[in-house]
Amino acid sequence: MWLESVLEPGDIEMDKRVGLNTYVNLTANSNTALLRPAGVHAVTSEPSAWSSGLVLADEPDMWAGPGSSVWTGKWPGQGEVCNPAGTPCGYSVQRTLSAAIADGTLKYANYGKGVSFWESDEQASVFVNEFQDVVSVDNYWFTDPNICGQGEGGGRLGGGRNLTDQECRLAANYGWTVDRVRSLIRPAGNKPVWAFVEVGHPAGEAEAPTITGPQLRGAVWSSLIHGARGIVYFNHSFGGPCQSFHILREPCGDEIRPWVTAVNRQITGLAPVLNAPFLDGALAHAAGVDAAVKVHGDALYVLAGSAQANRQAAEFTLGCLPASAVTATVLDEDRTVAISNGTFRDTFEDGNAVHLYRIDGAAAACAP
Repeated sequence: MWLESVLEPGDIEMDKRVGLNTYVNLTANSNTALLRPAGVHAVTSEPSAWSSGLVLADEPDMWAGPGSSVWTGKWPGQGEVCNPAGTPCGYSVQRTLSAAIADGTLKYANYGKGVSFWESDEQASVFVNEFQDVVSVDNYWFTDPNICGQGEGGGRLGGGRNLTDQECRLAANYGWTVDRVRSLIRPAGNKPVWAFVEVGHPAGEAEAPTITGPQLRGAVWSSLIHGARGIVYFNHSFGGPCQSFHILREPCGDEIRPWVTAVNRQITGLAPVLNAPFLDGALAHAAGVDAAVKVHGDALYVLAGSAQANRQAAEFTLGCLPASAVTATVLDEDRTVAISNGTFRDTFEDGNAVHLYRIDGAAAACAP
């Protein structure tokens, strides 16, 4: 959870009931001595004996820009950030903060629309690679009133045109964000990428959307399918009918909280699978879905989410499976699907649909 406070043991207990185990950018007034006895972690902005790591500046790709001019030490709203004024110094911001952290301490940084939309691959890759051990980018596809425009998401996903709501307000775009960050990492795969998912109404504009439970679940699973190694929940609502800095603790979160709890419980239950290797190249499927294959024990797990807004029937083929008929168990849905000649079919009701399949005994044939 992003920028939450821990003032008393009850705060942690509420968060643990939702399935949270890590605070990212814990507020400065928090009592970090409460963390370890409660079995939770925190990546903090200030050093602490109880901290699991330190956070660098948030979104300097946007407010300081891709460059190495001198950082004045000021933050947005405090005056000129870069010297000379008007020149970019975001690299200097992160370099300065990173250099002050002791060796061996985990460093984490989150970036924004600069890395995802506005900057060249060369510029963005400096932010992604050079300053931190764990990296994320926050794109709020379901709730940002500007992200569908040609100057943002439309520039990357729409070929320079505005995206339609069906193209933009899509769970699969959270996976696209993870892909964007992963594509910049050099060498490929050597840095964990976390994903950001909002739990409320982060935009200040009242007319902006508020995320729903099915959207949240779809966004989380799309991120994991595309290789996210952690999920950070943005826990603030700056607009909309119920404004809060503690959505998952307060009545503002009564509707979304059960969905967050359920998906976190599912992730925790599948942790051995999610931490197991991907089996790349094993699965063929149509463009309307995103999917990944994991190998754990003697089973294959197919994690699949819709990549289009409309209802669809999707076909999946694992060519490594024997021709004899087998079945896949659809996790948490109390049903199975038949597999014949390595192929099975299922229906995805909308753009938020997710199905998770376990094929027992398949690892020997597909990942010996």
